[in-house]
Amino acid sequence: MGSIAAIFLPLALAFIMFSLGLGLTVRDFMRVVVQPRDFMVGALSQVVVLPAVAFILVLIWDPAPELAVGVMIIAAAPGGVTSNLLTRFAGGDTALSVSLTAVISVLAIVTVPVIVFFALDRFVGDAAARDLDLVSVSLQMFAIVAVPVAAGMAVKAFAGRFADAVERPARVVSGILFAIVLFGAIWQNRANIGTYFAEAGLITLILNVLMMAIAFWGSMLLNVGRRARIALSLECGLQNGTLALTVAALLALPESFQIPAAIYSLTMFATAIVFMLVGARGRG
Repeated sequence: MGSIAAIFLPLALAFIMFSLGLGLTVRDFMRVVVQPRDFMVGALSQVVVLPAVAFILVLIWDPAPELAVGVMIIAAAPGGVTSNLLTRFAGGDTALSVSLTAVISVLAIVTVPVIVFFALDRFVGDAAARDLDLVSVSLQMFAIVAVPVAAGMAVKAFAGRFADAVERPARVVSGILFAIVLFGAIWQNRANIGTYFAEAGLITLILNVLMMAIAFWGSMLLNVGRRARIALSLECGLQNGTLALTVAALLALPESFQIPAAIYSLTMFATAIVFMLVGARGRG
């Protein structure tokens, strides 16, 4: 990966997480107490079920090792901030969505490196992870995920009017940065994008649709309310693609490892819109 991209990716992610923090308060982290069942269903769906489903799909699909690891990286990523906005548009439980995004993003400091290191060991071999330091990667993620979120929350707490004024522009800038990161990854791999899409396009689409269905209909079996189910489905379907791409950069992995995250990030908005127009508006 080029030196410019290696610097830009962490900075872009840090700003995106800072913009997330601008809209958060301590109350958003208390959903586990206020609404424990719905929160735990969402957390387990994203931290446990999503990576497990991805792992099963990869075993069945048997793609190239770098694509297999790439699928696990995007599956390990927490929900993206866009899920909060789309949950509101779909009539879902926005507070639950925000809480899940906030808490799972912080937990990602530990869960993402563990899942990714497991994937590297399983699909690439010991040599790929032998020289990597799990603690070092976790600390780097802490610096570019937790610290910016905390900084944004501090601005919200001590300069509320300023935070309210800059939150929307910051979200717009975050969207632009995400687009730059996404299309930058695609451009770097333009020579092989057709091959990669043929190998990883369908598996990432199936992962996305399957997880949204599991989150929506599976949580119904646990008597989770409809608004909460909408939030859980979008939270499990809209992953933080920038974080996934940044993880690959932190590990100095070749650009080919980024392809599943890039493809997933392109398709997840289409499936989310279909869900909002069809699934979220139905009965049940």
